[in-house]
Amino acid sequence: MTIESPALPTLTDEVVELLAAVVGHDAVIVERSGVDEYKDPYWVPGDETYAAAAVVKPTSTEQVQEIMKIANRFEIPVWPHGQGRNYGYGGPSPRVRGSIQISFHNMNKVLEINREMAYAVVEPGVRWFDLHDALEREAPEYMHSVPDIGWGSIIGNSMDSGLTYQPYGADYMFPTGMEVVLPDGDLLRTGMGAMEGNTAWHVYKRSLGPSLDSLFVQSNFGIVTRMGVWLKRKPEAYTPMMLSIVEDSDLEAAIDTIRELRMNGALEGVPTLYPTLRAAVMLTDDPVQTPKRQLQPEDYREIGARTGVGAWAARSAVWGDSDIVELKLAKIRAAWEAIPSGRMVAPRTYSPDQYGEMVLAHEHIQAGIPTMKAIEITPTYAGHVGFSPVVPLNGREVRFVIEEMRKLILAAGLNFSGGIMVTGERSCVIVAGMQFDRTDEASARNAYALAKRLVSTIGALGYGEYRAHLDFMDLASDQYGFNDHAYRRFVEKIKDAVDPKGVLSPGRHGIWPRAYRENRA
Repeated sequence: MTIESPALPTLTDEVVELLAAVVGHDAVIVERSGVDEYKDPYWVPGDETYAAAAVVKPTSTEQVQEIMKIANRFEIPVWPHGQGRNYGYGGPSPRVRGSIQISFHNMNKVLEINREMAYAVVEPGVRWFDLHDALEREAPEYMHSVPDIGWGSIIGNSMDSGLTYQPYGADYMFPTGMEVVLPDGDLLRTGMGAMEGNTAWHVYKRSLGPSLDSLFVQSNFGIVTRMGVWLKRKPEAYTPMMLSIVEDSDLEAAIDTIRELRMNGALEGVPTLYPTLRAAVMLTDDPVQTPKRQLQPEDYREIGARTGVGAWAARSAVWGDSDIVELKLAKIRAAWEAIPSGRMVAPRTYSPDQYGEMVLAHEHIQAGIPTMKAIEITPTYAGHVGFSPVVPLNGREVRFVIEEMRKLILAAGLNFSGGIMVTGERSCVIVAGMQFDRTDEASARNAYALAKRLVSTIGALGYGEYRAHLDFMDLASDQYGFNDHAYRRFVEKIKDAVDPKGVLSPGRHGIWPRAYRENRA
């Protein structure tokens, strides 16, 4: 007998029993209804292109090693995911149809909180909520950098270059020191962790010889089963703020001002500049209903005026001692209000014992307190797909890319939304979240077709994505074509060396093992 769903690859009883012997029968899901609970909820309704064959839920690194040994023995592709909340980029779904998903929902322990050195160590199922709760219990003087929505996996987010917003979110400083199960089931520790008993594993970012941590980000070279994350002491003073411009014509000046404020240290973290529709949600918690029609300029002006966000509004904050915070706020205000339509709103400074008085989601997020507000105020029918090119933090260049993206988005009948994420002092990621009715196949297919046009068109202008949706990972990878795709050829060599049977996440971010490449050819 075989376990089979229509038009999906079969999974034999032998494989199921071997997996169950490792994790227990309750932790191997093969019924279609159960497996479908781990699908991408934002994918085209009714389309089974990225359907998995089974879900396995380990509880330890040793179990993950055994799963990989079984995958190699039977040459079955596996696709790991943390909490599977990577919505807009494919969620938990596998790139190769019929893969076994490894879900880390049951590997959800905060393994260590080091109060002296200000770091924690987490398993891949630990959510942002989980770490926050652990810190409040065991080390309440600390906070940690969080993303917009708190239900995701810390490791999963980090392994896809997900953004967080406090100072350690800039340039991806948050993770340090990994334990990695390799495709053949072997076990590796990166950095100083390669030395038995080395106490600098989670405090020093490099290693003797090549540093490997980044090699496992957006790749399919290993599965991270524990990771160190840096913490920050809660500051004496914390001031969240909104930096808005009433007129779209001031966008270039706004970008250049943010760059200079980041360069001189007045602004920290990851300031994020949103256009009207998204700014109203992200800065005022306004439940702007995702319209099922294309908005007109007068609609944007009405929303911008009603919510106070204008044409663009940046979410940012200042952290530090009270006198330093006041000095930085004065410098920021002077620079921002020199923009013709620039407006700065920083209504209150909080001390740690006042965090419970905060109301808005962006105030919580920049204080390291995870929320679900962005999901709670989004209509249940709304899905989105992300397109997110990296652009130098230069006003003219950002304006150029925004206008090229906006033309294509409006031509497809959608509304321009998303945000400009300032990932460091010199670069930003322009994230366009093309929204659609996820209950309607035609609406969904229109959004995905638009995303692919954006990848190709903006790629031809010289701007590549920082992460790509499951459905167009190959297309996004194609844009990186220098010297006959030398980058891709190099990572393929690594893939073939560490995963000769090609079982771990084949196709992730365009990295295919030899067997798949030969079949495709």
